[in-house]
Amino acid sequence: MIARITPSLSEAGLSAVDFETLLRLARSPGHRLRMSDLAAQTNLSTSGVTRVVDRLERDNLVVRVTCENDRRALYATITEEGMARLNKVLPQHLEDIERWFTGLLTPQQLDALLEALRVIRDVVRPCATAGAERGEPEKGCGAA
Repeated sequence: MIARITPSLSEAGLSAVDFETLLRLARSPGHRLRMSDLAAQTNLSTSGVTRVVDRLERDNLVVRVTCENDRRALYATITEEGMARLNKVLPQHLEDIERWFTGLLTPQQLDALLEALRVIRDVVRPCATAGAERGEPEKGCGAA
């Protein structure tokens, strides 16, 4: 599947992890996540997410913002340019997902698959949604 979706991401100048990072920021409250929550959601180490954010920041797709209440905490925030890049690639990405994945299944098969994947995600990556609800990190997921 990755081999099928990578070309459209590459055409937009994004790697799969760049795309995932921008997508997670775009759908988060305030279009931002604490760096620790972003690492948890992407299953990257803190140094790995720092490298990704460094690269995206160089391309003006993301900026780091210091937390007003805790200067030790940094947020990665998607920029207008980052949103534009994401919006440019998203229609083709959704078409690719439909063509090579979801479109191959009946609605019932898709519902069952999604439910099963959520169960697996919650066990294997319990921090996958860290910081997503009300902008707060989940307990036990690297929150300060």
